[in-house]
Amino acid sequence: MSTSAEQPFVAVQASPHHAAGSPPAAAIPDPDQAVASQVGTFDNARLRKQFADQGAFLYLDDFLAPEVTAQLIASARGLLGEVNRNYLPGHKQGGSVSRHTIDRLAPFIAALYRSKELIGWLEQLTGDKLMESPADDPHAYALYYYTRAGDHIGWHYDTSYYDGRRYTLLLGVIDESSCRLDYELHTRNPDVPDMPGSVQIPPGGLVFFDGDKLRHRISPARENEMRVSLTFEYVTDPNMRPWRRVISNLKDAIAYFGFRQVFSQFARRNSARRNGGRA
Repeated sequence: MSTSAEQPFVAVQASPHHAAGSPPAAAIPDPDQAVASQVGTFDNARLRKQFADQGAFLYLDDFLAPEVTAQLIASARGLLGEVNRNYLPGHKQGGSVSRHTIDRLAPFIAALYRSKELIGWLEQLTGDKLMESPADDPHAYALYYYTRAGDHIGWHYDTSYYDGRRYTLLLGVIDESSCRLDYELHTRNPDVPDMPGSVQIPPGGLVFFDGDKLRHRISPARENEMRVSLTFEYVTDPNMRPWRRVISNLKDAIAYFGFRQVFSQFARRNSARRNGGRA
């Protein structure tokens, strides 16, 4: 494991014969066992201090077990036909696949998101009790695709519309690109100078941060490049005020997943609640 931004890496290539991103059942790793085998080798006290000293930010260039990385690569390639592309002039261009599609076609990702070993390790870093994002949040776990020249996202914070904090776990899946995660630490802390940084996240690498504290962007892709990342969002309070829910849904529909994906799921959840849990 290393925290260096410039370490060489070898991407794990998945077989092209896996339909819908799913290898044979025997090849699918157990998320809890795979995570436990990795984090058990870490100096967690040192990582916790590093996370705090960097203003709730941590980068590891080698986090996932190779078999987990291979499974994510296969899933990402299998979901290429499900990508919803968006273009917001001056801010972002690219594609995304929401947790609702992932639930149908790549359940391993959902299982990894819910891994007790993973959540427990993240709680050690933050000192917070972390919860899954609500079932109608399309960002709870999502894949982001940079596959065309100019695909990027501009400077932003992962603003939380929840009543508590929202932490972002960003996992490298495919990186056949020159894209970089550029970031600035401590921008919300007037007592500490801003600290810029930049990393190119290899497959299996990790970035973990408090979404309201890290200012960041993804630099533009070039011709014939491909970058896919996976994000998990965890919250300290799953409640959201109604007016914030409206803003969050509109942002997700316009900038990421499309109106059908966001609002059909939202309507289905509301209908289920009104019918006593029956969809």
